[in-house]
Amino acid sequence: MKDIHIIYISISGNTRAFIQKLTKYAHEQQQNDAKLPKIISQEVHLQTTPHEITEPFFAFVPTYLEGGNGIDNGDVEILTEPLREFLRFNQNAQACLGIVGSGNRNFNHQYCLTAKQYAQEFQVPLIADFELRGTTQDVEQIYQKLRTYLN
Repeated sequence: MKDIHIIYISISGNTRAFIQKLTKYAHEQQQNDAKLPKIISQEVHLQTTPHEITEPFFAFVPTYLEGGNGIDNGDVEILTEPLREFLRFNQNAQACLGIVGSGNRNFNHQYCLTAKQYAQEFQVPLIADFELRGTTQDVEQIYQKLRTYLN
């Protein structure tokens, strides 16, 4: 089975912490079945120069908004633009298998709004979401979903 490639951005460290837990979980699963995929991740930073991705990948994006309520008076996405630019570079969006979003449920409709916007813009499915650093159950479920979309 192919490895699971992930491109992500993490501003507060929550998405990075989730990716670390997901990577550890995948490694533990491989100990029981060597055929299971491992996680290969790349974090995008403000100073990251976009480059072409040849392997199919998943994008993990948190939500950071400024202004509006995301329903009837708009919103302004902040801080995750380097990931958007990375996906827009050359044919990268075509290699994206789907989006996984994170956010804070306290923001109601704006929860994972950035991931929803990415999914719409790049015409890929919104595969899953998790709150903040995610739970153990989130890790297990998202790993299974990524495996499903990989096949």
